[in-house]
Amino acid sequence: MAGMASASAPHLFLLAMDQRDSIEEKLYRLDTAPSPAEAASIAANKLLVYRGLLDAVADLPDGARPGFLVDEQYGASPAVLARDDESLALAMPIEASGRQWFDFAYGEAWRTHAEFFRPDHAKVLVRDNPGLDAGERAQQARRLAEVSAWATAGGHDLILELLVPATEDDLAKVDGDTDRYDAEVRPGLTVQSMEFLQDRGVEPAVWKIEGLASRESAERIASAARRDGRRARCIVLGRHAPAEQLNEWLRIAAPVEGFLGFAIGRSIWWDVVEGRLSGELDEAEARRRIAANYTGFVRTYLEALGG
Repeated sequence: MAGMASASAPHLFLLAMDQRDSIEEKLYRLDTAPSPAEAASIAANKLLVYRGLLDAVADLPDGARPGFLVDEQYGASPAVLARDDESLALAMPIEASGRQWFDFAYGEAWRTHAEFFRPDHAKVLVRDNPGLDAGERAQQARRLAEVSAWATAGGHDLILELLVPATEDDLAKVDGDTDRYDAEVRPGLTVQSMEFLQDRGVEPAVWKIEGLASRESAERIASAARRDGRRARCIVLGRHAPAEQLNEWLRIAAPVEGFLGFAIGRSIWWDVVEGRLSGELDEAEARRRIAANYTGFVRTYLEALGG
């Protein structure tokens, strides 16, 4: 197993490239299953992003623990490489891509797949909101509790990525303003969703949380992660936000006790991969930009720690 975050590197910074459906549909603009050539291209670009991350490692500040979040479907090669590199943490997803409610990517064989690469972290992506269908929420929680029990029994470090999409009622409260929803409504709903899952046996080691507009909100969510003596931590996810917005979310979260780092993906590599596909960027320049983007977010986070 690749090395875990240590006392000498207490902050975890994951470069996330576990997207599958969104890469096929939005980056490659496919409306059918990828051809073998298209699948190979996606896999090659995941390896390119991994190499860009490696280029950044030597220049990272002290205290930074780099990591790569990548899927088995298109990222098996970098997963093997990251698994055997003690300088990196490896995280891999369990969920099927592109589903409204959590389901397993490999059905009943999910445990075999989750354990095959021996990642440091298993990751599940979850969409939840207290206003959504109660039956669907309960079924999702049961599946997640199964994953949580497996992770605890096997000593796996579970990351739960929690997205809290607005319902129509939520948006009505803020006159349809999505920025106001993010700032005023979503933090409270996030805490409610966390507690709902905790009460049903879902106990991740790390909560992967959408960016927050205030330190007070970050403190509420970090407190929920550690509710009743739990030791879970939080990291900030990127949500394909512009760099300016993402840097603000990192500055807010970094000084808050209970936050550990980030997992950022598309904001680092999406435009770069588009440039590769169009022929505007060669491999060397693409790797340079990926490394620079990733390192920039790491520095923002670490510089904000004393804020």
